[in-house]
Amino acid sequence: MANIERRPLTVRAGAFAVIVGIFWSGNSIAIKAGLDYAGPLRLGWMRFVAGSLVILAWAIYTRADIRIRRSEVKPLVALGLLFSVQIVFMNLGIKFTTAGHALSLNVTTAIWTALLAHFFIAGDRLEKGRFLGILVAYAGIVVISLDGLRSGINRDILIGDAFALISAFLLASRQIFAARLVEGMDPNKILLSQFFIGTVIFVGISAAFETEPWSWAWELWTSMAYQGLLIAGFGFIASLWLVSHYFPSRLAALGLLSPVSGIILAWIVLGEDPTSNLWIGAFLVMVGAGLAQRRNRAPKTTTRGAATERQAAD
Repeated sequence: MANIERRPLTVRAGAFAVIVGIFWSGNSIAIKAGLDYAGPLRLGWMRFVAGSLVILAWAIYTRADIRIRRSEVKPLVALGLLFSVQIVFMNLGIKFTTAGHALSLNVTTAIWTALLAHFFIAGDRLEKGRFLGILVAYAGIVVISLDGLRSGINRDILIGDAFALISAFLLASRQIFAARLVEGMDPNKILLSQFFIGTVIFVGISAAFETEPWSWAWELWTSMAYQGLLIAGFGFIASLWLVSHYFPSRLAALGLLSPVSGIILAWIVLGEDPTSNLWIGAFLVMVGAGLAQRRNRAPKTTTRGAATERQAAD
């Protein structure tokens, strides 16, 4: 894949990025709605199957090289395992906490990425301003978690918030791992490998432990279409296209709007009443994530490297 010179966002591209971000913000809501009809593991593998169909069709259309070479097997398997564990924590977190909480805490991926990159990515140092952003975001996490302590300890919300934070940390770890080990691979190959490994693992574990009955209600079909076709399919493709043509830092700034749209959508679709703690905490997390992503100078990246780093942002 040849290098492509990125450019600042145009008005049209920025509007498209905002629309894609709003779609992403609805993913937690779709998962939350689907959990009423299927377990978190079963919901996971169905999403992988739906998303892989879209990615495979796109790979064929673009004539992408998705052949796996012997030297790529180990890093792809390791990445797939990390992907599977992260999705387990994400789905379980959404099951126990609210969609608004899960989405706001998922934004902390930017903070964990900045922190991990300081130790594992050469030249990506954590300046004072970015460290301040991490502290601000942590304050937001504490404020959001206060909802689990209102009127006594709500263990489900606290457990769900903890799982959501673990998921965000694992997602950041997966991005760093991908940036270091599989930077030279086609993004479509990476996505398909993760979906395949995730499907195999989730089908097995779901068959063994999720014995409760489940129903193919229209709500589940709608949830799966949103998670799989729109997010795991179109969402990944659109995000890869955006980071291939525009500066990732500008796109990341627009992505910080997702907690606001997500909280509003959770209120409209799921009837979740946003608390003052959630609004204040989400604002602090967004500000902190924005500061944590700032760099003195934007590093030069190749199309393939940037796409690989962004390919998992779920």
